[in-house]
Amino acid sequence: MIAHSGDGADGRGRHGTPVTRRSVIGGVAGAGLLEMLAMASPLQHGAMADEPSAGGGERVMFTAEAPHVYTRAQWRARAPRRPAKVRNRAPDHIIVHHTATANSGDLSLAHAFALSRTIQHIHMDKNGWDDAGQQLTISRGGIVMEGRNRSLKAIRAGDLAVGAQVLHHNSHTIGIENEGTYMTRAVPGSLWNSLLEVCVWLCQEYKLDPAKAIIGHRDYNKTSCPGDRLYARLPELRRAVADRLEGSPSSSPNQGNATGDPDPGLPLLPSLDLP
Repeated sequence: MIAHSGDGADGRGRHGTPVTRRSVIGGVAGAGLLEMLAMASPLQHGAMADEPSAGGGERVMFTAEAPHVYTRAQWRARAPRRPAKVRNRAPDHIIVHHTATANSGDLSLAHAFALSRTIQHIHMDKNGWDDAGQQLTISRGGIVMEGRNRSLKAIRAGDLAVGAQVLHHNSHTIGIENEGTYMTRAVPGSLWNSLLEVCVWLCQEYKLDPAKAIIGHRDYNKTSCPGDRLYARLPELRRAVADRLEGSPSSSPNQGNATGDPDPGLPLLPSLDLP
């Protein structure tokens, strides 16, 4: 495995083989990931509601004024291979990703936790990384979860737990994985509202200017992430975050696609960097 690097890694796997999206997809398809397949199955009928599915547990929604991030212990994360490196500095960019998974209609807490476990499984067992690559994950139900180990504590201290989510730019960025595939489909309102709140929170904690700090994965790497539809809304996201930070009365959250759009999706396409 390539060791930690202050400026990210070179995109190679555990044994020196280049990690590509094609190889990742092939590995996932042959891995028998039952949890992922169950997670990716969309609802067959009906619009997506704004309430958790039956038996999914009680959700605590995220607000920047009272941020609630579900911890790794709560979603039952595996132990990382080694602790994340924490830099005594703030990130200068917030990277918006999409997971490129199915646009599930399951908004439950159980589904969100299964999503985080699946991401960690792929990043560790298929890519050979130390842990989940991104620092934060948001489900389509708007549930916000800690990703890479030590991330939540680092954010609250104004520091950066170095992840593996943007090739060659991990040492100065923080990443948010947004569940779903947004090339042609709209972003559901519950996810959009939490993404807005998370970006307000991060800009407050790190004293960032949203006009400069909030960018998409494709701004750094050759990728379609975070999808054409979500990427096209980043200017709107920057303005909404700025309005909130300035206390503007026009800063009420945009509801996005309130009904949702369950549909078949693609296997998870993890980022191409190594810890």
